[in-house]
Amino acid sequence: MNIIGLGLREFWQRLRAPPDALMLEIGVGGELLVAKLRAGLSLALLLLPLVNIATGEYTPSEGIAGMFGVILAVAASQALLVLAHQQRRFRWLPWLTTSYDVSLTTFVLALLAPGSLAASLNSMVVWAFYLIAICMTALRNDGRLTLYTGALAILQYAALAAVVFALARAPEQLASADYGTARVSTVLQRLLLIGVMTAITATVVYRMQRLVELSGTDGLTGLPNRTLLVHHFPGVLDGARENGGSLTLGLVNLDYFRRINDEAGPAIGDHALRHAVGVLRESLEGGDLLVRLGGEEFALLMPLPAGRAWERLETMRRDLATRPFVPGQDASPLRLTFSAGLASWPQDGADLSQLMRRADLRLSQAKLEGRNRVVAR
Repeated sequence: MNIIGLGLREFWQRLRAPPDALMLEIGVGGELLVAKLRAGLSLALLLLPLVNIATGEYTPSEGIAGMFGVILAVAASQALLVLAHQQRRFRWLPWLTTSYDVSLTTFVLALLAPGSLAASLNSMVVWAFYLIAICMTALRNDGRLTLYTGALAILQYAALAAVVFALARAPEQLASADYGTARVSTVLQRLLLIGVMTAITATVVYRMQRLVELSGTDGLTGLPNRTLLVHHFPGVLDGARENGGSLTLGLVNLDYFRRINDEAGPAIGDHALRHAVGVLRESLEGGDLLVRLGGEEFALLMPLPAGRAWERLETMRRDLATRPFVPGQDASPLRLTFSAGLASWPQDGADLSQLMRRADLRLSQAKLEGRNRVVAR
């Protein structure tokens, strides 16, 4: 029971937590995909009123409400698609679009009320778009958005039902030959279905977050890996451009680390590597991103100009050199040092690959000059 409780607590905490950089980058692509789906679905919905009109199976109020809702959906979906195509990442856009999806569904259901109160609650074709809106939040990889969408759909549909039942002066007004009878029990069942769909979608989001986390995290050190750096960098670069900030990338390589693996064994080498990462982490500040590229090589992304970034890495170098790794009680301490090369945006490159190349050249220079040093120019 305790294991189940801990699992549910982790599930709930992860869903409510803001997504990390990698999830946000993936969510941007998901928002564009949702915008394309919304635009396609809106155009496809034009066929529904036309089919009803062609077959004669419609009421005037229902036909007008349907056409008005579809025209509004098409116009809005095209505007949202334009926003999703922008290079700039609007953090508020997923919240706006999902609110629009749910609210448009409620609005179209409300338009059906003058023709038939039962239709406004029992029109499954329109009501199903609550479930579609919830389902599409899985593409944004943000559990908070899924929970918000489900709660908004429940609140709006419950409020609509309360208004409809209040407007009905006689039971006959809640009955319809086409849509059946609107009942409180039926409304409660549909609210439960919305809740179930929210729970299922939230579980999908949680699972996707775990898979992305595993793909973007180094198993030995717990640091982000190259995949996360590649996805994280464009957003950091956009922020630096918009705010007039600075950005410096450092490549860090532990000196002669392979000797530890060869002489003391891979297990001791792993412990030494984690010791080095622990020392480096202590000097990190807000906005810094330390990434393990592979082996004994790391990248450090800092929102600083070259001079201050050099000072930060120089402090890390001295700290590591003065805090040797002790393999065991009777073992001799192992002194660890690193060499590093720095490259700054925009002086040394306009993108990640250019900065990596320039930083790697300076890292090579640091090694040629005797190692255990940081080279910025």
